[in-house]
Amino acid sequence: MSAAGKVRRLAAITLAAGAATTVVASGAANAWNGDRTNDVRHAIHGGKARNVILLIGDGMGDSEITIARNYSQGAAGRLNMDRLPLTGAYTTYALQKAHPDLPDYVTDSAASGTGWATGRKSYNGAISVTPDGKPQQTVLELAKRAGFRTGDVTTAELTDATPAVLSAHVTDRSCQGPTDMKACPANAKENGGAGSIAEQQVQTGADVYLGGGRARYGQTVQAGQFKGRTVIDQAKAAGYNVVTDVNGLQSARPGRDGRLLGLFSDGNMPQEWTGPLARTGGTEPSRCAPNAQFSGPHLTQMASKALDVLDGQTRGSRKGFFLQIEGASIDKRDHSADPCGQIGETVEFDRAVKLAMDYARRHPDTLVVTTADHGHTSQIIPLDAQSPGQTATLVTDEGAQMKINYATNPAGQSQEHTGTQVRIAAQGPQAANVVGVTDQTELFTTLTRALGVRH
Repeated sequence: MSAAGKVRRLAAITLAAGAATTVVASGAANAWNGDRTNDVRHAIHGGKARNVILLIGDGMGDSEITIARNYSQGAAGRLNMDRLPLTGAYTTYALQKAHPDLPDYVTDSAASGTGWATGRKSYNGAISVTPDGKPQQTVLELAKRAGFRTGDVTTAELTDATPAVLSAHVTDRSCQGPTDMKACPANAKENGGAGSIAEQQVQTGADVYLGGGRARYGQTVQAGQFKGRTVIDQAKAAGYNVVTDVNGLQSARPGRDGRLLGLFSDGNMPQEWTGPLARTGGTEPSRCAPNAQFSGPHLTQMASKALDVLDGQTRGSRKGFFLQIEGASIDKRDHSADPCGQIGETVEFDRAVKLAMDYARRHPDTLVVTTADHGHTSQIIPLDAQSPGQTATLVTDEGAQMKINYATNPAGQSQEHTGTQVRIAAQGPQAANVVGVTDQTELFTTLTRALGVRH
């Protein structure tokens, strides 16, 4: 088949798949005529990307997206992530640790992140290691080795699973700091291992790390060159400018050869919105409110700073950057049956998606991908449904009531992930590879192909 024929065939396949995976509202909410043929056609191009921005909404399944859209934009409205031109779904299953030839149908963030970070399936709790504990090179490590600048931004602790999979290799996700190594002794520095997640992150040396987890980095190193000192001391010795508040973030100027480490809370970052928790028997119709205890920075502030730093460091260079941005507490508030919490986190994450899309408009050689690591428990149910689980009823921005249900565990217990496939959407070089139904491990291939890096 000729090159032109291959392009026409790919366009036909992508248009068909796009029609199956993209839902477009009709009526007054959308003034255009619903024909996206040219948008999709223009979005199909291969080649290399100078920059890659990967945005992960942790626990952001289709229900979580729809709940946030309904509340903040209206049922016929659209979020920024809805406007990415190429959309598909991917499967999220993990492997059973005791029987790695069998699937574990409900993944955690560690196994799912290992999938897109390394291209390999593993067990729940694994941080970029195979089921037998062997470290696997990650997309961030490959990008760094190839001369790209790199960054990792999250609203969780930096040592939490999703940010950790890019720059660390431990057999259990709980091994976040040097005094947290009980579950993975072979990885501990004092036993000849590479150290905890925090230590390995400094050793991997991404140019930008921004998030929570100050307490993990404040732990004392147990062996090696920095024994008796903290991981923060280790980071400063490695050239990191360490900042701990919004003012420090805004004023940081790491320069072309500098590194930036932002540690803005001892644990996870504070949530954006508050409101009534779901409960057995339901709640009165309510509205969400900004979190009066929020101390910042917002995810968008961290994402904007990371983009500014990495863009400045790569200006005039042939190679750009790889940046992962995680909205972590969509998942964490879903676990807590907290609909306003999860909606606020999704809305803020969606604003970060817009930042990435705006950057890509100015730099069309940028691949932007947004997806989730797994589905979660929240569901929209009829107002008159008598759920045996916990429910909350919210009054949306368009004045309607929406009832949200949590029923994957009894009241008082953490709500669970689900094993559903989740959305993936993209624009830029190699973006057509997210169309249809793929697997998380195939995202690794798309990212590395776009960057032109390989094992």
